[in-house]
Amino acid sequence: MAGYGTNDGFTAYATEAGYVFPDGTTDAQKTAARQRGSLVIDRYEPKFSGRRTGGYSQERAWPRTGATTYYGEAIPSTETPAAIINASYEAAFLELTNPGSLSPVVNGAEAVKREKIGKIETEYAVSASTDIDDLVALSTPVVTTIEALLWPFLVPCIPGALVV
Repeated sequence: MAGYGTNDGFTAYATEAGYVFPDGTTDAQKTAARQRGSLVIDRYEPKFSGRRTGGYSQERAWPRTGATTYYGEAIPSTETPAAIINASYEAAFLELTNPGSLSPVVNGAEAVKREKIGKIETEYAVSASTDIDDLVALSTPVVTTIEALLWPFLVPCIPGALVV
């Protein structure tokens, strides 16, 4: 599987953003990080307009047919917007420097409420919800840089009127 963009593009983006790759980072590690970063972006797919240009067998959520920006501007069906690629680079860098940080594993049955190590005791805020969607939402980190890059491509949430 290939992530969005290229290793050269990832390196250029990270350098321009002032990020420093860990010493000895290989191209294979960058490729793997781009793949994981792209999976993070593809989690937003239900909020993107349009549909996959290549249908269900298309590997990534982009490019999309019938996609528009938040403002209604058409996005060509052969194009993956630069902001989508850059958001994947942001996610890739986080995944490269802290693998798995953007894809937490959630097991509600094993949530820790209180932990004591020696004289130090910590009590964590725990949700009363047992709904897996709530637990996943509470455990998934929000990266504001990624959110800022993606928002122009997300479908606006328009509240509906309830008819009784």
